[in-house]
Amino acid sequence: MTSARPERVSVDAPATSANLGPGFDALGLAVRLYNRFDVALRTDDELHVTVEGEGAGEVPLGRRHLVVRAMAEAFDRAGEKLPGLDLRCENRIPHSRGLGSSSSAIVGGVTAAAALLGRRGPDGGPDRDWIYQVSADLEGHPDNVAPCVYGGYTIAYRDGASWGVSRSLTDERILPVLCVPGWRLSTERARGLLPETVSHADAAFNAGRAALMTAAVCGQPESLFAATEDRLHESYRAPAMPRTLDLVRDLREQEGLAAVVSGAGPTVLVLCAIPEGHAGTESPEIIGQIDSIARWAGNDWDIRPLHIEPAGVRTPSPHP
Repeated sequence: MTSARPERVSVDAPATSANLGPGFDALGLAVRLYNRFDVALRTDDELHVTVEGEGAGEVPLGRRHLVVRAMAEAFDRAGEKLPGLDLRCENRIPHSRGLGSSSSAIVGGVTAAAALLGRRGPDGGPDRDWIYQVSADLEGHPDNVAPCVYGGYTIAYRDGASWGVSRSLTDERILPVLCVPGWRLSTERARGLLPETVSHADAAFNAGRAALMTAAVCGQPESLFAATEDRLHESYRAPAMPRTLDLVRDLREQEGLAAVVSGAGPTVLVLCAIPEGHAGTESPEIIGQIDSIARWAGNDWDIRPLHIEPAGVRTPSPHP
């Protein structure tokens, strides 16, 4: 659906955690931590990019900037040339930590382009299905892209020449807690440690756990511990992030918490849950779990309890 084409747009694109243990390159979860991208059309062909927060002074500020590249691809898909732009990025998602910062940039750029092109979804909001296809093509795998676009818990997959997705509402008793380290790890290095083949037994094990994960996240949080077991990728990545895997092991074995590597790492994701019939995510049970996480993590990790983002990428009113 097309509508009037604005001259300015703002986009909030959330952080995401992919894999969730057994769901390698398929499962993802959006959390309430956002990058904000403010875009304004120019009357000339100039491109001005400013970056505040994460990545400031590190990322390129021209046409190689990931948001700009995503916007250029989206305009090209629409048969148009990228116009002159003023782009301001307020980055809050840490880079190279397994929190989907690159997917946020790609989805943010494609969403901004869709708005400037007048593309809207049936509800008048972002054209999420188009944004998802373009963004997943750019990213190359959809596990972070899907929750960034749609929010909540997503199952992403290849569907012939396009990308498929299933989105589910999550149980309100679940609170994601991120343990973000001060060091980084590139996705390329983490992927480079994975074997080319795995055993049939390990593949079958993960298939069962990935299926259980959907049940756990969508109404059976008591199953989260079993559902987050993995045999396909986490242990192989240990040489690149031994402290991450040590923390995952300690939280699982010593505290019985559903801890996993977030995406390619090195962040650790803990899916905390409260027992049936107890209070909400500010309850003593959740607070006790967060305290346990902080005690095992120590001072080298930033502990961030973050609620699940239910709606995905959004286009609020632009900054003045």
